[in-house]
Amino acid sequence: MPKMKTKSGAKKRFSLTASGKVRGNQANKQHGMIKRTNKQIRNQRGTTILCSQDAKIVKQFLPNG
Repeated sequence: MPKMKTKSGAKKRFSLTASGKVRGNQANKQHGMIKRTNKQIRNQRGTTILCSQDAKIVKQFLPNG
């Protein structure tokens, strides 16, 4: 059997936590910051844990963790 390959795009964008959850970048942070409130910009710093539906899809792209 051939080896299962990791999707290169997912490898760059997501990582798994020790408990198996998927961590990714915050949404709505690429452009248009002038329209957003300071509170929203503050709360969107760093990374976030993906919801279970999205995490299930991403885990298929990262078979080796």
